[in-house]
Amino acid sequence: MKLALVAILGATLPVAVKAFTVLRPFGLSRSQLKATDTAIVCIEYQNEFTTEGGKLHDAVKDCMASTNMMDNTLKTVKSAREAGAKIVHVPISFAKGHGAISGSYGILAGVKEGLAFEAESWGAEICDEMAPADGDIVVGGKTGLCGFASTNLDMVLRQNGITKIALCGFLTNCCVESSMRSAYELGYDVTTLTDCVAATSIEAQDATIEHNFGMFSNPMSSSEFIETMKVPQIA
Repeated sequence: MKLALVAILGATLPVAVKAFTVLRPFGLSRSQLKATDTAIVCIEYQNEFTTEGGKLHDAVKDCMASTNMMDNTLKTVKSAREAGAKIVHVPISFAKGHGAISGSYGILAGVKEGLAFEAESWGAEICDEMAPADGDIVVGGKTGLCGFASTNLDMVLRQNGITKIALCGFLTNCCVESSMRSAYELGYDVTTLTDCVAATSIEAQDATIEHNFGMFSNPMSSSEFIETMKVPQIA
């Protein structure tokens, strides 16, 4: 089942339209930053992806290593907490039997076949390195690709006065991209942290960052984002 799941996650789709590159648009900048209006949205930092023995770790570990993803994420989260930004964790999980998934194809069918992210299992737990700290928020209810669609993420962000979000996590071209698109349409100022995401192949990751991220977000590296956190806060 593990091999079947990895095969589905690694499959490529035919390109129906000509891809084009969008240069970095206007977005989060040093002059605009107010940390208390900002949240780092951490998508699916769970053992299935992050940790040896996770059902999907082998599929993403090379991509993770290529950008030093975990260390970059930990540094970013630490800097953001110190600056007063909110850390929001968005894990995915399914009740035993994965009854919420009815489709027979695509990535979610692979998750069901592989029995991945089963609620209360080790694989569905947020990994130790990214364990929520006091003051962090954990958003429950994610059973699909977009971090907003089946959760109260939008309400949580708005109730905490968040207008700017920085996205990181798994998978670059799936849940991160889906959440990025929704956040853009919901009116958030969206940043994507290009070295704090991972996909099932480096090629898929690079293509997504090059051709898609700039259409719906302000892509930047974690070091660039951390520098914005060091700017004196706007009153």
